[in-house]
Amino acid sequence: MQAVIMAGGKGTRLAALTKDEIPKPMVPVAGKPLLLWQVERLKENGITDIIMVIGHLGDKIKEYFGDGEKFGVSIRYFEETEPLGTAGSFYYLKDMIHGDRFVMMSGDLFFDIDFQRMIHFHEEKGAVATLFVHPNGHPFDSDLLVLDHDDKITAFDSKHNVRDYWYENCVNAGIFVFEKKICDYVPEPVKRNLENDVIKGMLEAGEPIYGYCSPEYVKDVGTVDRVNQTLADIERGVIAGKCLKNKQRCIFMDRDGTINQYKGLVYKEEDFTLEDCTVDAIRKINQSGRLGIVITNQPVVARGLCGIEDVENIHKKMETLLGKEGVFLDDVFYCPHHPDKGYPEENPAYKIPCECRKPKTGMIQKAAERYNIDLSGSWMIGDTTMDIQTGINAGMRTALVLTGEAGNDKKYDVKPDLVCKDLLDAVEKILQID
Repeated sequence: MQAVIMAGGKGTRLAALTKDEIPKPMVPVAGKPLLLWQVERLKENGITDIIMVIGHLGDKIKEYFGDGEKFGVSIRYFEETEPLGTAGSFYYLKDMIHGDRFVMMSGDLFFDIDFQRMIHFHEEKGAVATLFVHPNGHPFDSDLLVLDHDDKITAFDSKHNVRDYWYENCVNAGIFVFEKKICDYVPEPVKRNLENDVIKGMLEAGEPIYGYCSPEYVKDVGTVDRVNQTLADIERGVIAGKCLKNKQRCIFMDRDGTINQYKGLVYKEEDFTLEDCTVDAIRKINQSGRLGIVITNQPVVARGLCGIEDVENIHKKMETLLGKEGVFLDDVFYCPHHPDKGYPEENPAYKIPCECRKPKTGMIQKAAERYNIDLSGSWMIGDTTMDIQTGINAGMRTALVLTGEAGNDKKYDVKPDLVCKDLLDAVEKILQID
């Protein structure tokens, strides 16, 4: 497998650090160039054949890395004599790339990810292009992607759109796996934008384009503030820990009565209101390096009160509201089933026994497999004894919050590890314990 690093950026927003003496990808981060961090992460993943696309002050990169031998890799260069955008160089790269596929990344990213897991996803889906996507703390001013239930990309949602609608916090991070045939979509050596010109063109042509959703650390360090944020994250030791090669710890949360105010069965978006403490609680989870994942039963679908699209729109509202406050959830899992029949408007397709409905652990097991979660080191927070029983069934520790039903459902005779005022109190106590 080869890697292509787009390392031609000038980095005007980093002028205070580069002083126009070094190219943007050579900006120092914790004592070494950003580009060296990328090369080292690629090497750790067994990717040692690297092509660097260089431009402004590209000689500085060639002087530092040479042919890559002293870093344990092989490096070749393509030098743009005039700017070709983020994809114009593909016209030339098709003659430099060996094999059928390659990984690509922007040269201004700091990352630590399990590339083999992403490549396996790409191969399993039969994708022509796979984009690494993740939630971030500013989706309101980010270009977003729309994915279907199979993680296939169906549309781009530009940050310039007037978003008078709820949306998923699903951001293109700038790391890709491509089949070599993507180069055929750049038939001329002219300036091209990767997303707007090439990938959108592939979508229109019916090519299978997928989003690989991952909570791993990928940060654009194209500004001084973002470099400083990355330095702080290095010092806190959270970056390597978030790589999915390593077991993850997670705080699983119920939805109704825990994250949002309890109003019985919530099936209309206007009935969804966050608890006052929710933003602060999730911010602490984000800062801790743990995953924050929602696990919720939504029998409103089986009851015939609404459809799947209505539940998902409520979840988009949840993600939008959180994103506007600079926080995010790593994922949301819901069960639309309910086994008991007899409601006049019920939807028989969902009136079935299943393995996902709490207190069964199907949703949690799915999350654990997707994100390599250590359940013994994770927690379940909820407002019902059903939530507590679910956590116990999954081998986790549990916290009951006194919002929502406050444990008064009394469906299960269980004792939580913690009893807490609300979600924020629960998160603070969990983080104090371990």
